Amino acid sequence: MTSPSIDSSASDAGDVHVEIDAGIGTVRFGHPKGNSLPGALLRRLADAITDVGRADTVRVIVVRSDGSGPFCAGASFDELLRIADVRAGEEFFSGFARVILSMIRAPKFVLVRVHGRAAGGGVGLAAAGDYTLATSGASAKLSELAVGIGPFVVGPVIEHRIGRGPYAAMSVDADWRDAAWCERHGLYARVFDDVVALDAGVDSLARTLAASNPAAMTQLKRVFWAGTEGWEALLAERARMSGELVLSEHTRAAIAKFRGR
Repeated sequence: MTSPSIDSSASDAGDVHVEIDAGIGTVRFGHPKGNSLPGALLRRLADAITDVGRADTVRVIVVRSDGSGPFCAGASFDELLRIADVRAGEEFFSGFARVILSMIRAPKFVLVRVHGRAAGGGVGLAAAGDYTLATSGASAKLSELAVGIGPFVVGPVIEHRIGRGPYAAMSVDADWRDAAWCERHGLYARVFDDVVALDAGVDSLARTLAASNPAAMTQLKRVFWAGTEGWEALLAERARMSGELVLSEHTRAAIAKFRGR
């Protein structure tokens, strides 16, 4: 039986829902502006993933977003423009660090369902999954440099997933990479023709993993993320870098321009 949502606070700040069914814990987030991620939503998302990871009734976690548009548009431009000091900027970008750490530290496999485009922090979510499945229309880009900052907080997990060369290329030119490119470089493990096929693939794999040996999956996950033991400090440092840059006149002007599109 499907359990009731443990967090369903839908509002302009977005919402997070959790459902547990047959050993599969599904964490679904949504925001009216392209599934973008304001600070409050980032906190709830990190907490939900952490809680599901600890639940005895869950053997595999699925992270997904709402709707049929973008998977995730990344950081909330509205909130970026409201940041008034370095401390507030550091706290906002630390939200992405918390979500990434909740995913890679969860003792269960995390599957990520990417049904549409992913930008900025959305690419970080895709990279933080142990196995990410996407549609052929799920292009990805790192747009941070174009708005005067850089993919500092999400950078380590993306580099860990796809390698330094492809990560550097994504960081520098901020072009959209199609799903085939993402699959070729390991950001996506599998690409499907459409959402129907994607959902069938996610459901099939999640059910298989829910019936697999939990101890073996936990040990495999430790192998996958070996070398990330110091990421709490690394990502905190990266959040400070972004928190300082977001206050520059150049960055504020660039964000305002993007927000007005």
